[in-house]
Amino acid sequence: MSLRTTALALGSALVATAAAGLATVGPGTAAAATTACTVDYSTNDWGSGFTANVKITNVGTAALNGWTLTYAYTGNQTLSGTGWNGTWSQSGKNITVTNPAWATTIAAGGNTTAGANFSYSGTNTAPTAFAVNGAPCNGASPTPSPSPSPSASASPSPSASPSTSASPSASGSPSPSASQSTGTGAAPALHVSGNSLVDANGSPVTLHGVNRSGTEFMCVQGYGFFDGPVDAAAIAAIKSWHANAVRVPLNEDCWVGTGNVKPAYSGANYRAAIKGWVDALRGAGLTPIVEMHWSRGQYTGNSSGCSDTNATCQKPMPGANAVPFWQSVADTFKDTNQVVFDLFNEPYADRSESSLTQGWLCWRDGGSACPGIPYQVSGMQTLVDTVRATGARNVILIGGLAYSNDLGQWLTYKPTDPTGNLGAAWHVYNFNTCSTAACFNSTIAPVAAKVPVVAGEIGENTCSHGFIDQVMSWLDAQHLGYLGWTWNTWDCSSGPSLISNYDGTPTSFGIGLRDHYRALG
Repeated sequence: MSLRTTALALGSALVATAAAGLATVGPGTAAAATTACTVDYSTNDWGSGFTANVKITNVGTAALNGWTLTYAYTGNQTLSGTGWNGTWSQSGKNITVTNPAWATTIAAGGNTTAGANFSYSGTNTAPTAFAVNGAPCNGASPTPSPSPSPSASASPSPSASPSTSASPSASGSPSPSASQSTGTGAAPALHVSGNSLVDANGSPVTLHGVNRSGTEFMCVQGYGFFDGPVDAAAIAAIKSWHANAVRVPLNEDCWVGTGNVKPAYSGANYRAAIKGWVDALRGAGLTPIVEMHWSRGQYTGNSSGCSDTNATCQKPMPGANAVPFWQSVADTFKDTNQVVFDLFNEPYADRSESSLTQGWLCWRDGGSACPGIPYQVSGMQTLVDTVRATGARNVILIGGLAYSNDLGQWLTYKPTDPTGNLGAAWHVYNFNTCSTAACFNSTIAPVAAKVPVVAGEIGENTCSHGFIDQVMSWLDAQHLGYLGWTWNTWDCSSGPSLISNYDGTPTSFGIGLRDHYRALG
């Protein structure tokens, strides 16, 4: 699915944390009403640079109205760019972060997170002393804050049609690291055996998980990497539902680093953020499924999501940049078969071409087989070949036509894969054409008899779970995996949103998925 709008979304980082207690007096607050804060400092370090994330939590009883955070480095750490979720500046070794105009207050018990990129050489020693509004830690003994809770995020609306675009109104974007994880074991290394996904011992693995939207739109819209927190608590919340997989949507422009994306959120910075998140997931025992969600290429034909050449909406097929994209993604993750590749979110070449047959030819072959698409199309065979040319043997999933809802001729046009590690991705919502058990039996079951099928997105636009209850029962009977759309705190009356809080509190839609997963054990 795709999104219409986004708003304030504050993330946090998966890294070892340095915490400092701070006592502050907020403007407009009597001096006697001292508020107590904590600062969590964390980094994602790639050797010559790093992303610094600071989380200020107000553990006092009064709101902190207006804040300025200060701290100092001991080395040659140098601020790069403007940072996010605050106004960052540097004078010598001293760093100052002032609240943004749209988030001046930290409520009692609330928190805010800001981040910025830095370059350095030598040793990257973490700061140990912080101050807010000039007041350092003075030994106050506030009641400790509960386990970190995510900052509030307003609601992006996923569209009931896969042809919408997103436009956020605020920011949030720290980069996670795999150094901290939840769970007791890593995700299994997967390969295909017959029509099943199996682990290294040959035991079948059924994926039950969630989609985690944000990484496909926040970066290209200039607001960060993530919509909401991606810290250890966020992973623990997902696992509390008994999920074992997370689908990670990617943006082609952000990964490749095209000029339309802010440098802070593209290229090496974006790749480092995504790799940290993926490594953290797999380290926590959750299978990451990385997929190209928004891609490059101007398309204004039938069911167009936008008229933009840039990767700002869902396009009918991958373009020319999909080849360097998948070459790079495969190179990044080829050394771990814990990561699954999903080549393209929701193809709809059936809408761009003159017939269904031509749509399937376009899907497989790209190029001249796609006369209805004005940009150069990379077909699924080309992308499979691109991934395998890197030496990657990761499981590859490929969605069919009609926004991955139609697998009717998937076997007929199936790309060849020298490793045999190919499966089908299927998306199903109550508003899709194939949304009945009769259709599932006639078009999905025959594919599932030959290759693994994973329902990468299931959902409904009713803010309830009656439809997915039926879908999950059918998939369970077929021993097929599935992932709910989506683990974001949006208004489920505007589209399928599983949670109302990143602590795992379900919406009335999400409670169906949560309870079903927990019943499975």
